[in-house]
Amino acid sequence: MLNKIIYKGTLAVSLLAVVACSQPKEYKTMWKSYSGDPVIEHKVDSVLSLMTLDEKIGQMNQYSGNFAPTGEVSDNKSGEYLKKGMIGSTFNVFGADYVRMLQEQNMKHSRLKIPMLFAADVIHGLETTFPIPLAEACSWDLELMEATARAAAEEATASGVAWNFAPMIDIARDPRWGRVMEGAGEDVYLGSLVAQARVRGFQGIDNYTGLDKGNTMIACAKHFVAYGAAQAGRDYHTTDISEHTLHETYFPPFQAAINEGVGSFMTAFNDLNGVPCTGNKYLYTDILRKQWDFKGLVVTDYTAIMELIAHGYAQDLKHGAELSLNAGIDMDMISEAFVGYLRELVEEGKVSEAQIDVAVARILEMKFLLGLFDDPYRYCDAQREKEEIMSQDKLELAHKAAQGSIVLLKNENNVLPLDKKSAKRVALIGPFVDERESLNGEWAMKGDRKKSVTLREGLNAKYAGSNVKFNYAEGTKLPLLDRRTQKITPVNSADRSGFAKAVRVARNSDVILVAMGENFHWSGEAASRTDITLPGNQRELLKELKKTGKPIVLVLFNGRPLDLSWEAENVDAIVEAWFPGIMAGHAVADVIAGDYNPSAKLVMTFPRNVGQIPIFYNAKNTGRPYNSERPADYRSSYIDVENTPLYPFGYGLSYTSFEYSNLKLDKDSFSKGGSIKASVEVANTGNFDGEEIVQLYIQDITASVTRPVKELKDFHKVALKKGERKTIEFTIDEKTIEFLGLDLKPIAESGDFNLWIGASSADESNHANFKYN
Repeated sequence: MLNKIIYKGTLAVSLLAVVACSQPKEYKTMWKSYSGDPVIEHKVDSVLSLMTLDEKIGQMNQYSGNFAPTGEVSDNKSGEYLKKGMIGSTFNVFGADYVRMLQEQNMKHSRLKIPMLFAADVIHGLETTFPIPLAEACSWDLELMEATARAAAEEATASGVAWNFAPMIDIARDPRWGRVMEGAGEDVYLGSLVAQARVRGFQGIDNYTGLDKGNTMIACAKHFVAYGAAQAGRDYHTTDISEHTLHETYFPPFQAAINEGVGSFMTAFNDLNGVPCTGNKYLYTDILRKQWDFKGLVVTDYTAIMELIAHGYAQDLKHGAELSLNAGIDMDMISEAFVGYLRELVEEGKVSEAQIDVAVARILEMKFLLGLFDDPYRYCDAQREKEEIMSQDKLELAHKAAQGSIVLLKNENNVLPLDKKSAKRVALIGPFVDERESLNGEWAMKGDRKKSVTLREGLNAKYAGSNVKFNYAEGTKLPLLDRRTQKITPVNSADRSGFAKAVRVARNSDVILVAMGENFHWSGEAASRTDITLPGNQRELLKELKKTGKPIVLVLFNGRPLDLSWEAENVDAIVEAWFPGIMAGHAVADVIAGDYNPSAKLVMTFPRNVGQIPIFYNAKNTGRPYNSERPADYRSSYIDVENTPLYPFGYGLSYTSFEYSNLKLDKDSFSKGGSIKASVEVANTGNFDGEEIVQLYIQDITASVTRPVKELKDFHKVALKKGERKTIEFTIDEKTIEFLGLDLKPIAESGDFNLWIGASSADESNHANFKYN
């Protein structure tokens, strides 16, 4: 009778749990609640008091659906543990009916009827696939990024997913690293704002009380921390960074996510100062819990505890379980370290049951907040699933997001846009003209790659009935990558069998539109590259097309900045489309035709070649900085290439032109508690309506800790009709000029500052100075 389940209020546990609600205070678990709600805390402690040690450990155990593994798939005992009610969470399982079936199995076997939590990596959409995050960040449109995250959450929650392993907020400055496609690029300020926007979108709440709506989910800030600093750009590789850089560059986006109320963190694969992150007590106890007071849930990445052995940090899996729990980890993804060894470790006195109680309390609280105890099937609404998946409003949003993510890198002689009224013969050449599978990019989850709109489909629809006529030749094929073996199926650069037809088509055209890039497997996790030029013999084909003398428009589909040194010198226009998602072809066609005026700007620097990597705009100066006006020996420079990037951070063109003028400061200095207002006039001097991203950069000229040559401090995205002029204002105060001192605490020091307001990090045409007293 005592084990009979009842549903009362928002709590669905056994009668034993109800009895436990009146237990003495000494039974309270020593944990800090994410919600801070004493009622929720009481419920969590009540359930915990009824659980056996094995049941507690089971809550810390997570399995994968195994159809989308990102590491070694363990020979796990998921079925055995399910029958014991010892699985706290499962990921990579989708579909309202399927998740309901698994939850029913869990509830059948769980003695206390503790619901399972279902998770997934919904990085940039579930079935409606939005542009990859790196591309979307190029829009600099925080409201748009929040909207696409919310739309992804609407679909995912209707399909059974209540916990999202996103956003990835690693600062990334090395385009060799394939996972740059998942983040927001190289800048700390912008990256922190994007992190907050995406947390807001995924979680969809003002505070914890909204988590039980059924269309909200827990977001997960990942990967903590410095994963983007992997040496040589090689995924999973070691990192070696200073404590100051760790705090100033890699910590801020995670602190921003906490400030936005993120519910969970995921560990990073890399080591940090010789200690793998998953076993790093400094990170998870000293920083995350004590210094930042984070009260949410921490889960490892895929088999990360198991990998402590290969790192040379843990002797075996049992030792890894001990190190991870003592570091502050709450849930083990896949490794079976906790479920296999925590009981033994408790009996041996190497970990305590009190530590386990704290971890389990965090897990249980999330399940209470999501409303799963009240209704374990809250996220299994088959009717809502039908309504949400690829609904018309989401497709329209995907179209808008793709438009806003496309960066115009070059447009010599205004070869673009291709006016629909002009009579033109356009050669449509390249492996991405009809490529469909790659358009969603990596981490597209359930996005049906067969439904993505190709470039040719988009162009045919856009130019139907116009005077523009297209003639097609593939020219060459993309090299492929086998994800399982990591072996490349190369395209022999000597194989030019498709070149002749492509050249014939090109010669009979007025303009050559070439679509090239990377197969989607060439970027993303475990897709690092040492050569970031166009794969295969695509550049060789471009060289042959160049000989025709016809204008060339290059449209790129890729997941990372590329070495476009030859292309930038030799083609007439370059459109960086990235992997735009399901509405790819329509969005790119809008830009080609001029129906959408591109406004996106780069959030990651494009190098001239891999020898410049890592290259980022906010690097520090040196004692011997290079001066282009006074070149000399023994300066910090290369002998074979310029120091400057090919395309800098913040760069992007428009079909119209913008003129910046009349930069003013309302005063030339300010003191503690005060501020300065900086303003600039921006005019649309071209022939198209357009949007401009006006960027504010500041340099602290002399400081107790050397500062970067410039830092992004604010920006405004402004719409201007042709001929229109607006005054854009920024406010600079103590917070704007703060930096971390030698003691790693924020400080604003008196001194002189440079200020620029312009179109990119390289635009120094509008400059001023001010003082802080």
